Amino acid sequence: MILLHDIIRIIIITNTILAFYIVFHRRRSVSTTWAWLIILLVFPVIGIILYAFFGRGISQENIFAINKQHHLGLRNVQKAIAKAPKKVSSSDTTTKGKIAIHYFNKDGYSPVTKNNHVSLFTDGRKMFDSMIEDIENAKETINVEFYTFYNDDIGNRILDLLIKKAKEGIQVRVIYDAWGSMGATKRWFDQLRKVGGQVLPFITSRNMITRYRINYHLHRKIVVVDGRISWTGGFNIGDQYLGKNKKFGYWRDSQVRIVGSASLLLQERFVMDWNASIQNDSQIITFNTIFFPDLDETEISPGDIATQIVSDGPDRYEPYMRNGIMRLMLLARKKLWIQTPYLIPDDAMLATWQMIAMSGVDVRIMIPSMPDHPFIYRATQWYANELTRYGVKIYIYNNGFIHAKTVIVDDNYSSVGSMNQDYRSYDLNFEDCAIFYDKNFAEQMTASFEKDMKESTLLTKEMIKNQSRWLKTLQSFSRMLSPIL
Repeated sequence: MILLHDIIRIIIITNTILAFYIVFHRRRSVSTTWAWLIILLVFPVIGIILYAFFGRGISQENIFAINKQHHLGLRNVQKAIAKAPKKVSSSDTTTKGKIAIHYFNKDGYSPVTKNNHVSLFTDGRKMFDSMIEDIENAKETINVEFYTFYNDDIGNRILDLLIKKAKEGIQVRVIYDAWGSMGATKRWFDQLRKVGGQVLPFITSRNMITRYRINYHLHRKIVVVDGRISWTGGFNIGDQYLGKNKKFGYWRDSQVRIVGSASLLLQERFVMDWNASIQNDSQIITFNTIFFPDLDETEISPGDIATQIVSDGPDRYEPYMRNGIMRLMLLARKKLWIQTPYLIPDDAMLATWQMIAMSGVDVRIMIPSMPDHPFIYRATQWYANELTRYGVKIYIYNNGFIHAKTVIVDDNYSSVGSMNQDYRSYDLNFEDCAIFYDKNFAEQMTASFEKDMKESTLLTKEMIKNQSRWLKTLQSFSRMLSPIL
């Protein structure tokens, strides 16, 4: 019995020493530090195992592979910008948005491209039909990059189309996140490989177990056809995004189709991710006008929307995209409307929303009415309750599940992308986002938001007051762990 006590005492002391070393030896936010410290101290040994898989930083090998990639397509983006008509649209708001534009382009990698035609899709069936039509009409290249690519009806429909195009001699490439694409096995993708297509798991998806890191995911959603037409937003490839999952019902998301020079920047993001993930040098993509075509005046002038493509990931030292979106939000004078499936902001973003709301700006945030991850949803509810106290209007979407990641600032700026308003998107995932400096497109986004409001319930202080004590306890507990959810 004495021996058992000694063993337990040694385990506790060793666990405590390891917990403090593990948590404090790496630079991280105070809230994340405390969350992991709680897990490590409350759950001896088990907490350390969880940290080994979920808490360690991205491997230096992956960071090196990602950061060594070059921005191959910038020269042709600059050519397209130079060729674009000099007349500025009356809907263009780039002059007002210079501060945000400068932040996003501080390294010169995210220039504003003009004369893009942009279409907004919020319904999965219409979106997939249009995207499939673009793929069907491809003449040279098809590049596909998704967090989720499921082996289901729509997944097989798209895979079969990619196989068909590869047989026609089109260069087809797919990058996917293995963690997010459960069921999409190597054997399944081999159908495309056998006919000349190329498929790679994203670099962080390889050897997740042997490297003891399964917390860093490719969360981008990108399709680029012939370097001219591109898609990005919140939709992944799977039947649930068509509303076929009984648990979620109708799936409300946002995706944009871009025709114009902004597509070259999404193409560049794909190429950099591809080259970081290759398994041998024969797969590398070098600069080629097939991927980065010289767009002529007719190809870069089908529309008139100023667009900036930005991307981010844990390979960066600072939360670049979060900071930039925060800077964009601070331009709000009348309204700030946000849609997000996960509302788990860090302290900086929370303070920003509180400050903007208390300044008299109309701040509205739309969240789902149901969880897809219980702990995450309880944390979302806690922040929804907290923000309501500061005058933020929280709308709970009732017509199925809302998965859109959008921001509208006044009548001037809007964004559609893959970034949720949570710690994971800020710090752990590889994300992308399209920022639009255009009044007309902001009006489209506003109309879409207002339509969704008719399917939503406004959270009130009375509703918060009537929440059970047990529910509030779950919310508070989940909030404490929110930095690591």
